[in-house]
Amino acid sequence: MKNIVLCCAAGMSTSMLVKKMQTAAEEMNYECDISAFPTSEAKRKASDADLILLGPQVRFSLSKIKEQCPGTQVEAIDMRSYGRMDGKGVIEFAKQKLGD
Repeated sequence: MKNIVLCCAAGMSTSMLVKKMQTAAEEMNYECDISAFPTSEAKRKASDADLILLGPQVRFSLSKIKEQCPGTQVEAIDMRSYGRMDGKGVIEFAKQKLGD
């Protein structure tokens, strides 16, 4: 089972996307655990993540989060997918990045 962590400014808007991603993952029979946290908690909360996805509003933190979480893949979510709360599209992106 893959562990996917989403990070945004406060963790609130991303929690809505998490729900849509969970629904899409279930429909795709893709086993994963998805959670959301503010970027300030990335190092502590994402230490066991397979993939960290950043909301577009914190894309500027990409290199900082990569430094804080060495060995974990960190990517930014596409602004369009995030804005549309496209859970299926983000799961497909995550699967691609994870090689699944």
